[in-house]
Amino acid sequence: MPSQPPDSSKPKPRYTLDEGAPGAFEGETVTRRKFMTGGAMAIGGVATAAFGLPALGFALGPQFEDGTPDRWQDMGPEGEFSVSTYVPKVMNLVADAGEAGKHTVYIRKFDPKRDSKRNADLPYVAISNRCAHLGCPVRYIQASKRFVCPCHGGVYEFEGKVAGGPPVRPLDRFYTRVRGGRVEVGERFSLNSELRRFSVRDPSNHLDGPWQYLYPSRPST
Repeated sequence: MPSQPPDSSKPKPRYTLDEGAPGAFEGETVTRRKFMTGGAMAIGGVATAAFGLPALGFALGPQFEDGTPDRWQDMGPEGEFSVSTYVPKVMNLVADAGEAGKHTVYIRKFDPKRDSKRNADLPYVAISNRCAHLGCPVRYIQASKRFVCPCHGGVYEFEGKVAGGPPVRPLDRFYTRVRGGRVEVGERFSLNSELRRFSVRDPSNHLDGPWQYLYPSRPST
């Protein structure tokens, strides 16, 4: 005769001995195998959370940070800068680091006819000389109105967008303001291909699409 399906209306036995579990003991409600399996799964869940939650916070935390600059450096009077070319200036990228903290920044006046409206709130364009490929120093060539990286052939347009070579995003920029007729630069920020601002990222870190969530901010580099 074919075996009958178990009667689901009957209550499940409370004790493992009544279930007919192998090696069951009288008065036992959970087999040792089930107990060990459940314990192992619980330990695995705790370990996963211990490693995963800090990494998730490290990756997503910068997205909620305040990007307002809090340290400004004088770059010179407004009369030194125009909309047609960049003027190289030296700033202290890392405070109290001496010569090791020096950094070249290219500055010009914001051009409402030419520049992206996304950054129209900044009166001056201040572009970092750090290549977005591997971090080599780029140079601005006035004749071609291009930024060129001598290391691996990266080329950037007048606004700092990638024009050729291996760079993955535009050149980083700095916040700018005018105080008492003098141009000041603040903290650095990164840009995606549409010139949207993000907290600063390392060279080679993409910022378009889902990549913006996968690379954490690195403000100290």
